[in-house]
Amino acid sequence: MKNKLVVVTGGAGFIGSHIAWELIKDNEVVIIDNLYTGKGENVPPGAKLIKADVRDYDAIAELISNADYVFHEAAQVSVVESIREPVLTEEVNVLGTLNILKALLEGHGKLIFASSAAVYGDNPNLPLKETERPRPLSPYGVTKASVEEYLRVYNGLYGLPLVALRYFNVFGPRQSANQYAGVISIFIKRALAGEPLVIYGDGKQTRDFIYVKDVVKANLLVAESKRANGRVFNVATGKQTSILELAMKIVEITGSTSSIIFDKPRPGDIRHSLADITEIRQLGFEPEWSIEEGLKKTAEWYQGRK
Repeated sequence: MKNKLVVVTGGAGFIGSHIAWELIKDNEVVIIDNLYTGKGENVPPGAKLIKADVRDYDAIAELISNADYVFHEAAQVSVVESIREPVLTEEVNVLGTLNILKALLEGHGKLIFASSAAVYGDNPNLPLKETERPRPLSPYGVTKASVEEYLRVYNGLYGLPLVALRYFNVFGPRQSANQYAGVISIFIKRALAGEPLVIYGDGKQTRDFIYVKDVVKANLLVAESKRANGRVFNVATGKQTSILELAMKIVEITGSTSSIIFDKPRPGDIRHSLADITEIRQLGFEPEWSIEEGLKKTAEWYQGRK
């Protein structure tokens, strides 16, 4: 992808900023972010930051309609907050996306939408294929499933080129380490401080962790693939790692003296998660980063911020 006008919503956030840093090398990049959770320091030099909210159609319409590609990463992503504020989550995640779709109808661009494995809920049919019926367990998951349906309809009605990517457990530099963030960022922050790593449950629960650089690669791949248009893809590694195994790896990589302690399971936690990535592999995707390599890079970034 070269010499294109690219809009990244949520481009001052975790995944969005990594997409922006990759694309700024050869393209004009405009970031739309209200900086609610995003940070200006994440914006790459040369990119234009527009402080705006996707719920404000007038503020974003012209930018979206002029774009060649729109990577839509802006969202209310906290499951906990979505339970507490379902209306806000609906407004940001669904109505905000409808604003983008409306603007795209006035332009010529392609949309790559950040969906989530949360649409699957606690589905035992592992590895999970894209054909599984959505069974979200939170308002956040409901909004992602709803947007996927809107994308299907807009592709069918108007022929809009768009793709949905169901991210599994993404990790890497710039991920927030607050209590609602991914377990890896929380574990690394605590390990570097020599604090105990708390596992809720027995630690045998598993997740499909994918390093953020591989997620960027998946985004660029489907953006440039016409075969991806109108489809939904899992973005993951197709490998399981237990939470206990993860904690032990992080203690080893950081050289930490942290202990690993167990607490009672949290209600609503999914026991196992694993993706089938056959569909995106057929487009040429293959994860390059092992979990160990990704953890080392992530730990180095957090260490540098201490």
